[in-house]
Amino acid sequence: LNVETVLSFGAREAAGVEPAREWHSQRTIESVRVTWKEDIRVWHPGQHWILQAGGMGVFDPGINALSILTRILPDKLTVRSATLEYPSNWESPIAAEVAMSHGSAARVQASFDFLYSGTPCWDIEVLTDEQTLLLADGGSRLYIDEMPHLAAADQEYARLYQRFAGLIAGGNSDVDSTPLQLVADAFKLGHRQQSAAFHF
Repeated sequence: LNVETVLSFGAREAAGVEPAREWHSQRTIESVRVTWKEDIRVWHPGQHWILQAGGMGVFDPGINALSILTRILPDKLTVRSATLEYPSNWESPIAAEVAMSHGSAARVQASFDFLYSGTPCWDIEVLTDEQTLLLADGGSRLYIDEMPHLAAADQEYARLYQRFAGLIAGGNSDVDSTPLQLVADAFKLGHRQQSAAFHF
């Protein structure tokens, strides 16, 4: 079997992603707000490589949000500006604010934070011309106008591995570098700010 390249992101397999994609296809998107915050000491204890050069920093978890966005939104996302916060003793950002546009009009604002204490916040809120959709808990819960429409257990990796198996069995590939390109654009366009030293 000739499988060229498989590039995927587990977050796209969250239960609410495909229903959100279908829902958005029938509406006009006005704005999007991403809040993706967690505590690096809890989720990546001692993993220094994340904050070293090339480690992606806060975009290591943040790319999960971007992979969901590029799946559920019908038009192209473009990075317009970014502010990246770098601890004085590390080479990758520990927090970021990224402004994007969706299509020709909608504004997308994303907040990423690796120093967020308490319950993680992995939410995407989309305001449309009709209603507001919220994907919460990394895409496992879906709300429309604050009313719950879907809640599911975490099956992302099980579904991801099933997809891998199907691709391999069929000799196919599934490549989407768009989320990585958005991260690269944020690094390229981002204004760098220095913050206090961080220690695991």
